[in-house]
Amino acid sequence: MPVTEFLERNARLYADEVALVELNPEEKDTRRLTWKEFELIESNRFEPYRREITWRDFDEKANRFANMLLSRNIKKGDKVAILMYNCLEWLPSYFGVLKTGAIAVPFNFRYDADEILYCAELAEVDVVVFGFEFIGRIEGIADKLSKGRLLIYVGDNCPGFAESYRELVADCSSVAPGIELTEDDFGAIYFSSGTTGFPKAILHKHRSLTQAAEMEQKHHATGRDDTFLCIPPLYHTGAKFHWMGSLVAGSKAVLLKGAKPKTIISAVSSERCTIVWLLVPWAQDILDAIDRGEIKLEDYHLSQWRLMHVGAQPVPPSLIKRWKQVFPNHDYDTNYGLSESTGPGCVHLGMENVRKVGAIGIPGYRWECKIVGEDDKEVEQGKVGELCVKGPGVMTCYYNNPEATAETLKDGWLYTGDMAMQDDEGFIYLVDRKKDVIVSGGENIYPVQIEDFIRTNDKVKDVAVIGLADQRLGEITAAIIEVKEGMSLTKEEVDDFCLGLPRYKRPKVVLFEDIPRNATGKIEKPALRKRHGADNLVAKENGIE
Repeated sequence: MPVTEFLERNARLYADEVALVELNPEEKDTRRLTWKEFELIESNRFEPYRREITWRDFDEKANRFANMLLSRNIKKGDKVAILMYNCLEWLPSYFGVLKTGAIAVPFNFRYDADEILYCAELAEVDVVVFGFEFIGRIEGIADKLSKGRLLIYVGDNCPGFAESYRELVADCSSVAPGIELTEDDFGAIYFSSGTTGFPKAILHKHRSLTQAAEMEQKHHATGRDDTFLCIPPLYHTGAKFHWMGSLVAGSKAVLLKGAKPKTIISAVSSERCTIVWLLVPWAQDILDAIDRGEIKLEDYHLSQWRLMHVGAQPVPPSLIKRWKQVFPNHDYDTNYGLSESTGPGCVHLGMENVRKVGAIGIPGYRWECKIVGEDDKEVEQGKVGELCVKGPGVMTCYYNNPEATAETLKDGWLYTGDMAMQDDEGFIYLVDRKKDVIVSGGENIYPVQIEDFIRTNDKVKDVAVIGLADQRLGEITAAIIEVKEGMSLTKEEVDDFCLGLPRYKRPKVVLFEDIPRNATGKIEKPALRKRHGADNLVAKENGIE
């Protein structure tokens, strides 16, 4: 069945119960400010901000948005991009798109203007829905982006190059549009990238979305009395599909803006959250704040918190052992997945398997797994190979990219590009990534983008960017630079030069040495990783070579 049926059921059965809370303990609603006011006011002067909607509100907002899109001739198979920070409009907009039979296309809010335009063209987007924070980026490409596309602005003070979400939906019916949907209809496009950093558009059917929702509810036994705390961005398959456990259960979820330790603990306490999904650095920061005495657990209402789970990057076993010492009554789980498998859960540890901390787990609900060698044959147990997964959440294809699809999908198996091994109990451990993507704090960082930027420095002859193991972030970026003969370059100069990159892409470590390349001219990054001890932290802690 299509995933929209869960929302409609909840609106019937739990109409007046709270579905979503938008919570920002540190700032007030910036969408009520003009752009100039937003720039002038310091965030630490903002007041706490909270709002909520019921399941009836949620469904009616989705219906209004769907009917508005239909009135603008958006139809089955069209694509609607969503570019917003987490807010109460995000999920109703997403489900409104689905209710028209159109395809929802979430955009990473880190995209710069060129990346937004690139992805809009790659996915053949017909509508772009964007929030206040993206006015500047959209304005810079509005002339190109608006050609044949509808631009919809969510917030006050609508810019002249877009149409107002609020005005467009004001007079639209809150009754479901009645578009017939099946699980074989296309539902969403997500973006992923290989080592080059150029996104690929991942096409999923409603079957994938429903599978992810039902699997999440089953894996974490989400019930009607649970409250899920969602901190990561909703464009991320991890955040959205972990939330969908609450959709299936018909229970409340909190969209939290801010990831400071006190912000998270305060939200768990005030909203009585029972399930919290964290990234490794957030969990590290919470424990460190407790150790420093900045957070005193007795000051908060935390007895209802039953589950902490971590994903989006390898999890050091030492972190979870430390967590269990501080929170001995918490269940723990970790989930593995990728956008091509509709996010997390195709492999999961399971709350009952905390003794196997360090493993990503066993095949998830309705999933199969195998580990293969270069010949595509399964390797012996205990040997390292590429992890492959198969199940109802596997993507249909890379949109308009049959070559990449053929490389990744083989006989229904999704080749993940991650190297793994399986122990004698059937638990799977990640060993390394076949791809060169660096995962730092749950965010993918693509070395080639940074390398191309640094190479524009006149003093740089060659450069290679690799990930170094980091206890808090999983990995940090390291730029290894070969300086042109007769020239000199310092780390401080490189740091200043890299201010032209987004903060999260700036190298944390800068080293100067010759760059090894093989006979075909490719950088020998395995040799660099070995030279600089860039071993996978989780693999090392588990004694896997």
